[in-house]
Amino acid sequence: MQTFIHYFLHLGFPLFIALVFFIKEWKKVYLILLATMLVDMDHLLADPIFQANRCSINFHTLHTYYAMAVYVILLFFRKPFNIIGIGLLFHMLTDLIDCLLMYSNCKACFMDAPAIDLLSDALFLLSIK
Repeated sequence: MQTFIHYFLHLGFPLFIALVFFIKEWKKVYLILLATMLVDMDHLLADPIFQANRCSINFHTLHTYYAMAVYVILLFFRKPFNIIGIGLLFHMLTDLIDCLLMYSNCKACFMDAPAIDLLSDALFLLSIK
């Protein structure tokens, strides 16, 4: 189920964003949102490139908090930069959700996460009823 949620948020939900918020140019916006997935190219710089149960947030270069600050700044520019910012931030949110799902099944993995403080806070907030 985690894999389905991850890929739906990467591929399906951007279509929803494009159709709801950019109806007149939804095709162009959807393609831009999909193109922001190129941010995952920074995974190629990791050693090893793939590691099961590794959270991208604050581990890969373009998934750091500093990079996310730049993505927030992009929101204040004109199109297409604001759309790129939306796509990149939504990508980070999707990866955060993936990390939360992954770590809910692997408590030992959670302790070594580079984003442990963020993940701990998110889990705490989710536990408040």
